[in-house]
Amino acid sequence: MAAWKSRGLRGSLFEDEINRTNEKYKDQKLALIQKVPTPITPMKIDCESRHITLAYFDQKSTVDYIGVIQGIPVCFDAKECRQKTFALQNIHPHQVEFMRAFEEQDGIAFFLISYTDEGFYYYLPFRHFLPFWERAQAGGRKSFRMDELDMNWVLPQKHGILVPYLEMLNRDLAERDSDPDWKRDMKAGDEI
Repeated sequence: MAAWKSRGLRGSLFEDEINRTNEKYKDQKLALIQKVPTPITPMKIDCESRHITLAYFDQKSTVDYIGVIQGIPVCFDAKECRQKTFALQNIHPHQVEFMRAFEEQDGIAFFLISYTDEGFYYYLPFRHFLPFWERAQAGGRKSFRMDELDMNWVLPQKHGILVPYLEMLNRDLAERDSDPDWKRDMKAGDEI
């Protein structure tokens, strides 16, 4: 059973910004996205602050967010990266399997990455993530560098929207429409 030792709420600012963005999208009737809670069993609680300081995961979590955007099922995971290199140890095989299965059911899976020191958010389509994952599984680099990314997937700044990922989702959909073989190519990758 995996354990969790609290070191504060890492990523909570980014997730809060995503949650607020999702509320705006919901209010505008553009999307209905929910945060997926991570099931934990508390073991120690600080009585004064009433914070959980030690807990065990009840089961493996899948992704951070799931929902529907204009009739399209979507799921995504939010990650923070302070460096120009993203360690793949932050993503687990069961998450990759879930995202692969989600896409096989005609859903859209992606990662939102906050490059905190660089000051931007990045939309990483699942199919663009897979080559990095497969390289690591084959014994190669266990990370990807910022210079390996297509910077055309950086989220634009948009007044009133903190993490404006819908434009990139539209681009993702358009790219899929223009490449009918993307799904076959995704399945052709190495098994996890």
